[in-house]
Amino acid sequence: FKFHCSMCGMCCINRDDILLNAKDVFTISKYLGLKIPEFINEYCEVYVGDSSRFPIVRLNPRGYEKRCPLLEGKRCKVHEVKPTVCAMFPIGRSIRLDDKNIDTITAKDTQYLFVHPNCGDKRISYTVREWLEKFDIPIEDEFYIEWNKMLSNTSLEVHRIEAKLDKELMKKTWDLIFAIIYLAYDFNDDFLEQFKRNALQLKEVLKKIDFGGKDDGGTGK
Repeated sequence: FKFHCSMCGMCCINRDDILLNAKDVFTISKYLGLKIPEFINEYCEVYVGDSSRFPIVRLNPRGYEKRCPLLEGKRCKVHEVKPTVCAMFPIGRSIRLDDKNIDTITAKDTQYLFVHPNCGDKRISYTVREWLEKFDIPIEDEFYIEWNKMLSNTSLEVHRIEAKLDKELMKKTWDLIFAIIYLAYDFNDDFLEQFKRNALQLKEVLKKIDFGGKDDGGTGK
């Protein structure tokens, strides 16, 4: 594809849809020298997705222009570690499931598409691999697959749980999910291995939630 970013900053305004995954939160917090809760409190908002019922972190836009809070002038203050969706632009990606179960997908099931931008120019040609490698995003991205597996499985569990728990207990459940997936990391250790452990821990925790004798389909939990 042909694209050249002219650094106009237009893709950073009128935006309220820049979502961060756990790796983005980890990497940007570390780059800014902030603890993860400090970064989230200063730059983000957290809400529960309407369909996923999963805690979502998004950059909180500022002012009438809805400027990205990480935009300084016309340049991203975390350009070297910018959010994945920003780093990939104008490339998007999805997972090709075909007849596969979400738990059996691999990085080879990732598919990419070019989203025609309304900015920049076409002075330079890139392959998708070349474009992603500029920001150290592998074309076969193991984290992308693990993140989507966790999202899918957690969403299923939360829908099951939400039908049984009252609002107060459900809020505590979402707080727990948020803490395990977004906050429980050591900057000195490898992110991906920590994420895998956290995802496994979350899976086990959700399975153990007890409904206090309410009808649960015969599981006893």
